[in-house]
Amino acid sequence: MSTLAKHKYTPEEYLELERAAERKSEFLNGEIFAMSGASARHALIVVNTSAELRDLLRDRACTVYSTDLRTRVSYEGLYTYPDIVVVCGEPKFIDDTFDTLTNPILIVEVLSPTTKNYDRGEKFEQYRKIESLKEYLLVAQDSPRVEHYIRQIDGTWLFSEIESRDSTIYLPSINSTLSLAEVYAKVDFG
Repeated sequence: MSTLAKHKYTPEEYLELERAAERKSEFLNGEIFAMSGASARHALIVVNTSAELRDLLRDRACTVYSTDLRTRVSYEGLYTYPDIVVVCGEPKFIDDTFDTLTNPILIVEVLSPTTKNYDRGEKFEQYRKIESLKEYLLVAQDSPRVEHYIRQIDGTWLFSEIESRDSTIYLPSINSTLSLAEVYAKVDFG
């Protein structure tokens, strides 16, 4: 019995298809994966967190982008759409289309039931390849809980977890404190 070999896409093929597509897809090691929509709770947490980060960084040379800006992790590895990315200083893009970022300092992903293991595992493994990345936040949508990873000077990652709506998280990469009350504003866990 023979099996058909899967076509391995190049990054250039992926970008050509993606830029013409009506829906977003992720690229990982030559394969293209369609991305699904988000729940209302997920979308609200992304908006809340983006707004809070924007307010914190209003007077600094940092920019907050959410969901529709693609990030390239590595040339042949991962191209994806993080829920939120923060860039401090000049944003760097792969070309003059300005739709694929390469230098985030902070990435935030809101965990979904279908992607939480991927976001904690292989995706975070890929994200760690980004030289500019200093912090990674995983925000739960089923309870007030944030997993916080900080890159250390020696390249290792320090993990902490916050589990209260009344808590704050200090983000050293942007020298700011994020309020979980703001992240979870109007979010109903019922």
